[in-house]
Amino acid sequence: MTSTEVRTRTPALLALTTAAFVTVLTEALPAGVLPGMSTGLGVGESAAGQAVTVYALGTALTAIPLSAATATWPRKRLLLTGVAGFAVANTVTALSADYPLTMAARFLAGVAAGVVWALLAGYARRLVPGDQGKAIAIVMAGIPLALSLGIPAGTFLGGLLGWRSAFGVMSAIAVVLLAWITAKVPDQPGQTGGRVPVLRTLSVPGVLPVLAVTLVFVLAHTVLYTYVAAFLGHAGMGDAVDVVLLVFGVASMAGIWVVGARIDRALRTLTVLSTILVAVAATILATASGSPVLVYVAVTLWGLGWGGVPTLLQTAAGNAGGAAADNAQAMLVTLWNAAMAAGGVAGGVLLDAAGPTSFPWTLLLLLLPVLAVVLGARRHGFPTRSRVS
Repeated sequence: MTSTEVRTRTPALLALTTAAFVTVLTEALPAGVLPGMSTGLGVGESAAGQAVTVYALGTALTAIPLSAATATWPRKRLLLTGVAGFAVANTVTALSADYPLTMAARFLAGVAAGVVWALLAGYARRLVPGDQGKAIAIVMAGIPLALSLGIPAGTFLGGLLGWRSAFGVMSAIAVVLLAWITAKVPDQPGQTGGRVPVLRTLSVPGVLPVLAVTLVFVLAHTVLYTYVAAFLGHAGMGDAVDVVLLVFGVASMAGIWVVGARIDRALRTLTVLSTILVAVAATILATASGSPVLVYVAVTLWGLGWGGVPTLLQTAAGNAGGAAADNAQAMLVTLWNAAMAAGGVAGGVLLDAAGPTSFPWTLLLLLLPVLAVVLGARRHGFPTRSRVS
């Protein structure tokens, strides 16, 4: 498709962007309303915080089996099912005063996320087969939008009207999105010609390197991002966390724009550059965290590098997977969530054992094998010559 045809698909692509936005915001919203949620459910903040863990667990446990089970479903029906799951789960969360019921709703939300994440990139690729990278970049813009705008807005709303109102608004957005998808998103068929066994997907050339990069890159990023407030507090910038995250979000949007414009011709180069940018940012944070100006420079580079990473990895997985692209995407989603959970745990251990100054050094160390794998996978996974499948 040409750029003109991309524009004709914009309403459909923006619906998918909103689905990504809802997915990320539903996952992270408890962090912004944690005190109120804790009080409302009659549990401690650590117990209320497990709402995020349970969500990630739901995604990690079900993304692969559900992707296999629904491989032949029409994509529109599957997307509507996933978004309906968000509507139900967020409604129950908004109304529940029972902790186990709330955790069950959060698990359901994680299951819905596994369904939606596993099909978003593939759906975008099919809607715009001639400009797949730009289409995926538009859809993945929902991630930084949720992190930089959605969570602050949800936190503000929760403080103003109560935490339940924030989840109620999320339910309303999901209902509107259901109508939007029904009206504006063209259907696409599921897999034809038989299903590719999930485990066999790992033997498809290029899939394993992409999954390995996903696991380690997301782990590295999460270790620092999860505890960025602790790191900034140690650096004397504890009162600037919101501004730092805003800078990170804006830079991430710029990173997505650059990736979307070039990914179909330079996926390998962009992945290498993204890794290097994040590594440079980690180096600055590790060696010059006493300077607020340099911290902002580092965070800007971090956002520029990280912003396009979801798009790059989703595209690489789809390209490498070929006929098994949906399986590859489901595996990527599973590893992504597993890496996020592991990053939170690893960061907590590092915080207690070595202090917040260990975070950027850990990020830098983990990026070395990431760069090595990307550079080594020049034939498959991150090929020298990008291809569109």
